[in-house]
Amino acid sequence: MQRAALIMFVAMSLIPAGDSAGKLLSSSLGVAPVFVAWSRFVLGALMVLPFIAPSAFGLLRDWRVWLRALVLACGISSIQTALQTADIATVFAAFFIGPIFSYVLAVLFLREPVTPLRSILIVVGFAGVLLVVRPGMGGDPGVIWAAIAGLCYGTFLTMSRWLSGIGTPIALTFTQLLLSAFFLLPLGLMNLPDATLPIAALTLTSAFCSMMGNLLLLYAYRIANATRLAPLVYFQLIAAVGFGWSIFGDLPDAYTWAGLAVILASGIASTRLR
Repeated sequence: MQRAALIMFVAMSLIPAGDSAGKLLSSSLGVAPVFVAWSRFVLGALMVLPFIAPSAFGLLRDWRVWLRALVLACGISSIQTALQTADIATVFAAFFIGPIFSYVLAVLFLREPVTPLRSILIVVGFAGVLLVVRPGMGGDPGVIWAAIAGLCYGTFLTMSRWLSGIGTPIALTFTQLLLSAFFLLPLGLMNLPDATLPIAALTLTSAFCSMMGNLLLLYAYRIANATRLAPLVYFQLIAAVGFGWSIFGDLPDAYTWAGLAVILASGIASTRLR
């Protein structure tokens, strides 16, 4: 479990890094959020392509792979829309309805083991999220889109565990990127931005960080149960606050630091449970 926790920490840091690059594209350079999402999938698939075996294409015969990619496409498009107007820490805090949803789905549909203490820890982690968000969520379009993205991501996390045995992590990563790019192709082509160096650099950064984060996530899910890994997804919020502070000047206050401490403590405690 310690090895899975380390992999998750790196993965959960890379994903907000990619989203920070996406926020710069949409909020500062005027790039459409749907293009950010589509380009991330296209470039990620091209980056992974040289390393996959021909057998990876056989996964496309499984309808669950298509459904998982559709859920991911909806989730990434939603969070990019949220990041266009809302600050990254608030977006990720609302987004963290996802781990709770993943935990419930894994118990209901995957029949994974659950204990009262683990359930308490994930609720404690979400209480830390509430310390970060605090009042003011209702009616904000950006936060609403972030919550929708969180529900999609929770579904994606559980499906990742469901499908972890049908192929290698890199093959599953490639199929999710390829199919998500296919689903968003019309909207991506309709919103092509100007070809400038800053846009190109940020687009590549967003795609690389997202691809590597999700690839490492799949490796973690091969060696530990979804119910045990769910609290560790909260590490994304810590990275999101860090990037928001360093890149966008959003300095966390005392409540935010307290919430991050609660989230971190609950995640570490979860890794120690047998």
